[in-house]
Amino acid sequence: MFGNYLIGLREGLEASLVVCILIAYLVKTDRRDALRPIWMGIGVAIALSLGFGFALEYGSQELTFEAQELLGGSLSIVAVCLVTWMVFWMRRTARHLKAELHGKLDAALQMGTAALVATAFLAVGREGLETALFVWASVRAATDGDGTQAPLVGVLLGIATAVVLGWLFYRGALRINLAKFFTWTGGMLVVVAAGVLAYGVHDLQEARFLGGLADKAFNITTTIPPDSWYGTLLKGVFNFQPDPTVLQVTVWVLYLIPTLGLFLAPVGFGRSVGVKEQKATDEKADSGGKAASGGDRADGDDSAVPDGERVRDGARGAGSRTVGDEG
Repeated sequence: MFGNYLIGLREGLEASLVVCILIAYLVKTDRRDALRPIWMGIGVAIALSLGFGFALEYGSQELTFEAQELLGGSLSIVAVCLVTWMVFWMRRTARHLKAELHGKLDAALQMGTAALVATAFLAVGREGLETALFVWASVRAATDGDGTQAPLVGVLLGIATAVVLGWLFYRGALRINLAKFFTWTGGMLVVVAAGVLAYGVHDLQEARFLGGLADKAFNITTTIPPDSWYGTLLKGVFNFQPDPTVLQVTVWVLYLIPTLGLFLAPVGFGRSVGVKEQKATDEKADSGGKAASGGDRADGDDSAVPDGERVRDGARGAGSRTVGDEG
């Protein structure tokens, strides 16, 4: 249940922050007339996400067992890929998210009502569809056909908490370090995603799409019974399985260790060499440009400025602008 609560909290808070940024910007710029289209776009996005979730849940029940397992396993892998991309994207662009949304909103305000609806729909809808898919895959992995509603309750509680936190952020009543929050929750979400991925592989094995279903890596069901409170806790938090196959364990390890290591690495990790090389190249080009320019001026032709210098100056000028400043 905790793992699913974390999913609802993390994904819901991202969507809540997007909504807060859009609404607060319109209020501060005295464009309250644009609030209605924004809420329309948000409502359509939520409705689409819920519809997508219901379609996944009830549409799959009409399929055969093998087809259900094949669909569930495939969508679990897709969900893990989307969530992995999402946590790395948020880690990289969180500090620029506000300026990016402001820039898109400025452009939408100039284009009219339909553009405002589309902006809100796309901003919230992407988060909603990702959440619906990953929640469906995670709940399916956690319940495993036992009929318990605890994972779904955990997701709903997480989303409800995210909505309350978003409202408190908007009112200015709550301040937390969002960078640390998303780092810790993102790391834990990677662990949850590893369990969903392993369960997806198990589904594909049961669908006979992948082999090795009988090749167990270990079997500790007597030590950790699946129906015990601690077995249920491990399954709910980490999607732990006491008798996984060799392929499940292999995929879990190959995903978790490198992904978690890259995610927890410093943001500028691996870029210092490239930055130094680029700086050396720029210095060399600048010195060459100055020499050429000096030679030209010595000949009395002040208009002969190297083309490379013009390009670099233009790039620097473009790069110095922040998204949203022109609006």
